[in-house]
Amino acid sequence: MAEEKVIFVAFAIEDERQRDFLKGQSLSPRAPYSFIDMSVKEAYDSDWKEKVRTRIKRSHGVIVLVSENSAASTGQAWEIECAKDEGKPILGIWAYSGDRSTITGIKTVAWTDENISTFIDSL
Repeated sequence: MAEEKVIFVAFAIEDERQRDFLKGQSLSPRAPYSFIDMSVKEAYDSDWKEKVRTRIKRSHGVIVLVSENSAASTGQAWEIECAKDEGKPILGIWAYSGDRSTITGIKTVAWTDENISTFIDSL
C-alpha cells in the first residue's frame, strides 16, 4: 500500500462547506491520503498560528480552496504564507465552478479528481 499523504487545506471560513466536500473525496479508494485543517473559528493569537504551523510542517502538501472569499480571508493568507515559509508544495483549486478568482503566486486549477490526484501523487 502506498504511503498515506497528509494534505493541509487552506480555505476561507465562508468556504467551509466546500472544504467538507473536498474531505469527502478522500474517502474514495483511488489513492490513500488524509486531510487536516485548522478552521479559523477561534481568535487569531500566537497559539492558533503555532498550531497551524505545526500541522503544515507535518503535511506533505497544501491545497488552497480559491474563491472570491479568499481575498478577504486573513487566516487563509497567513496559512499560505506559512506553507511557503515551510517550503510545502501548494496547489490552488477553484472552490466553485463559476468563480475563477485568483491568489497571486498560487497556481490554480479546476476542481477535478485528476488534478487533485496528480498533485497528491507528485508529493
